Amino acid sequence: MRRDGYARLNAADLGIDTAALAEDFARLADTYQDLPPDPYARETRRFRRYSHAVYLPWTGELSYIPGAPDEEFGSVTEYWQDEHNPEYPRMRRRLPDIPEALHGNRLLDILVRADLDRALWLEDLHRVPVYVGIHLISLAVHDRAQVAVSSPNCLHQDGGSPATFTFAHLVGRWNVKGGENVIATPESAGRTPDTLPSEAIHDRFVLTEPLDGYGVHDRRVSHYVGPVHLGDGGSDGRRDILIVGIAPYTPGL
Repeated sequence: MRRDGYARLNAADLGIDTAALAEDFARLADTYQDLPPDPYARETRRFRRYSHAVYLPWTGELSYIPGAPDEEFGSVTEYWQDEHNPEYPRMRRRLPDIPEALHGNRLLDILVRADLDRALWLEDLHRVPVYVGIHLISLAVHDRAQVAVSSPNCLHQDGGSPATFTFAHLVGRWNVKGGENVIATPESAGRTPDTLPSEAIHDRFVLTEPLDGYGVHDRRVSHYVGPVHLGDGGSDGRRDILIVGIAPYTPGL
């Protein structure tokens, strides 16, 4: 992360004992089975929940911020990517909160704290409350005509601060094709990988094993995940991912 602005990660890199946390992993994975559709793009086959937490580096306390009441979803949290998402420029979206039952999930807590450990070398994060955005996203398809896409469907940065970091951890993937991750230069934001010269691309890979993932120091690279299509193993396919965003506590994450 310090040298290249990004790093690929797995459970061993994060010091996670998957056997000891198998029950917590199962509870986290079960949450993805009934994620609501993205309320701003229901036709994209993208399903999601999102919540904020605050981390205090000087005490180690991680506290979830309550969402706002909502008639459809129970509670929602504001999600804002400034002008960095060309599909929703400067739009304050309100997304369904993650279930309160996950606030005490040991695996989720360990993942968030492991990501924080990989970001807190940056001096800008040492003496301020740290905003943590916790995002559950599923790309799901049920027939060969469907395509599930992420947002934005191009290389992008998440913005908000020079001290913004984004981490992604695969929770599950089955019977899908696609979903390739690409890490490229920051100047590549707004473009798709197939329009770039090879020297602009730092890495490209597909996450296949539970808790495989990556982290990016946002200002130094751009990142992307490709569309997902149904595989050959039946009529249901999905890619479940946990995204953890980290930034100094400001309204801009």
